Amino acid sequence: MPMRRVRCATRLTYESFFPDSTMTFQRTDFRFFHRLRVRWAEVDMQHIVFNAHYLMYVDTAMGDYWRALALPYQESMVLLGGDMYVKKATLEYHASARYDDTLHIGLRCARVGNSSMVFEAGIFRGDSLLVSGELLYVFADPTSQTSRPVPTALRKVFAQLEARQPITQTVVGNWSDWGSQISPLRRAVFVDEQAISEKLVWDEADASAVHAVVQNSLGQVVASGRMLSHAPGVARIGRMATHQMLRGGGLGLQVLRALVQAARQRGDTEVMLHAQCSAENFYLREGFVRRGEEFFEVGIAHQEMALALSA
Repeated sequence: MPMRRVRCATRLTYESFFPDSTMTFQRTDFRFFHRLRVRWAEVDMQHIVFNAHYLMYVDTAMGDYWRALALPYQESMVLLGGDMYVKKATLEYHASARYDDTLHIGLRCARVGNSSMVFEAGIFRGDSLLVSGELLYVFADPTSQTSRPVPTALRKVFAQLEARQPITQTVVGNWSDWGSQISPLRRAVFVDEQAISEKLVWDEADASAVHAVVQNSLGQVVASGRMLSHAPGVARIGRMATHQMLRGGGLGLQVLRALVQAARQRGDTEVMLHAQCSAENFYLREGFVRRGEEFFEVGIAHQEMALALSA
């Protein structure tokens, strides 16, 4: 039997019909939020968001939650030897969202059992809780779909995020130590994604360059970059790459700051680079300035940029 829809007006809320609400959250209960705006196609004839879309909102936020964990989902599941399957999804409606509302979907890992994980969700408009939810996942073998214990590494990274602890580490090193892990990332970003010839992605300078990498909790290199000596006292940063699924999470910034700090420590007075024009604002926010005119390199528009280092 279809569920009867209840329209929420100013003085009429779902609590009027269900006073024994059990899933009530506040914004402060959540460490992680995903922001979205309600689209026209998501509202119904009552001009409020159709109830099924709220589960889609939570599922969309879950994809961003994995980005916050610095774990590219499919690759991570292969390394963990399993996959996550939804066993049960429960939503509780408190009030309605409308077209063009800005919503914040909070997510947290509330409990981890032997093979199960419970996530709690809160959909907020401002500080008002509109919908609360609970999702029960089971970690299982992807072939037989039989349950498996939740890996220790996964338990740990969930706990780290909820406790506001670092979930990645940035390391500065050399090519002999990191080249084998940097190369797959470069290939994915430059060769596969940007169609740059492999001949131009690796060169002899890698052997003498300073390399910075970001590792996630599974030991994957998910961002990298290198620094060369361009001229006396001038460092040159290049080969900046971040896993496509994890962009926007600050991983590239960790690499950039590590390389700038390495240049400062060795006594350089300037850092320069050739930025892809699509990434100019990323460098401008870190104090780099444009120098010269735009130009094309490997078929992509670039801009030379520089940062003066204080003593």
